[in-house]
Amino acid sequence: MMTSNEIKQALPHRYPFLLVDRVIEVEAGKQARAYKNVSHNDPFFEGHFPQFPVMPGVLILEALAQTAGLAMANKEETNKIGLFAGVDKCRFKKQVVPGDQLHLAAEITRQKGAIAKAHVIATVDGEIACEADMMFAMAEV
Repeated sequence: MMTSNEIKQALPHRYPFLLVDRVIEVEAGKQARAYKNVSHNDPFFEGHFPQFPVMPGVLILEALAQTAGLAMANKEETNKIGLFAGVDKCRFKKQVVPGDQLHLAAEITRQKGAIAKAHVIATVDGEIACEADMMFAMAEV
């Protein structure tokens, strides 16, 4: 488990773009599991869509990318971050709405040099909301 302060130390994102609320498990270089509590107070619901609030798919992908970033994080190389480089086989299967708890899982499937790939899955109540393969390019900050 990671506290919110530890998450902020591991990820460069900040409000309103930090989309990981709690980390359940991290195996450095292998996998991470986390979640985001989806709330009416999330700023994106003001415009997406006020009468029918649905979490934007790109933000679900971003939450998954942040989870993969936690799995890729290397404490010895704090000057590097994983930049989102691509997405393949992405499917959205369930709407994510206020009150949901979005469970995020990322498994690093390949990491060679500055390139990493991950298989990611977001679920709500055990049902897949989004699944994809992502690619990241490691960059120095």
